[in-house]
Amino acid sequence: MKLGKKWLATLALTIGFGMVAAGCGSGAAPSSGSSGGSGEKVYVVGTDAAYPPFQVLEADGKITGHDIDVMNAVAEAGGFKIEWRNTGWDPLFDGLDKGTVDIGISSITITDKRKEKYDFSDSYFVANQLILVPEDSPVTKLADLEGKNIGVQAATTGEEVVKKAFGDTYAGLKGYDDMPSSVDDFFNGRVDAVVGDNGVIAFYAKKNPGKKFKLVDDQSFEKEYYGIMVKKGNTEILNKINDGLKKIKENGKLQEIYNQYFGNQ
Repeated sequence: MKLGKKWLATLALTIGFGMVAAGCGSGAAPSSGSSGGSGEKVYVVGTDAAYPPFQVLEADGKITGHDIDVMNAVAEAGGFKIEWRNTGWDPLFDGLDKGTVDIGISSITITDKRKEKYDFSDSYFVANQLILVPEDSPVTKLADLEGKNIGVQAATTGEEVVKKAFGDTYAGLKGYDDMPSSVDDFFNGRVDAVVGDNGVIAFYAKKNPGKKFKLVDDQSFEKEYYGIMVKKGNTEILNKINDGLKKIKENGKLQEIYNQYFGNQ
């Protein structure tokens, strides 16, 4: 998943969401863990709103997307208040370190390295890589792309799996600042294939039904698990998050949110 990422404000493939999560404006937020007018603690949630359909910064300044809806539902079910801050990717981790952010959710893969410094909730999304190729392509697995030009989002798992398969200096690898740019180049014939996260690739497949392409699932790709991140040792909020997450898994709300963005399984 995302190991680091940037976003260009104007993208031909950026697609707005009709559903706007309530109370998720992206303006400046008060200090972490502030108290609202009622004296109730409000937790600051940081995200990088540059990764549709998981996190998107709308033209009106609202933050929307799959992860936003998930976190709003978790907070409601867990009985705690949150407010949103569009931190960007690297500043999200820095904010958790400094205490200006209480919670991080931004398609963050749970890894052993990250668990050395942060605590994670139970997983709320299972991800794996997909390959985007022309509809008539004979490609059935990643190895079949050898010698072809492959688009990836730089500093993501997609880039890692291509380098692992073909080498760090593979001449056909082309990295992009964002996934929409790589997909745009694919549709314009500048790359032969794109490798990226299933959620993002499936989103564009759903939004571009008239395009001639197919999605290839290489069974060798390892699954990744997205989690909600807090500063290590912050068990108070972590327990609340896991409680809320458990409830929305059991009552079907988490599946409902998934279906909204990616269709029924």
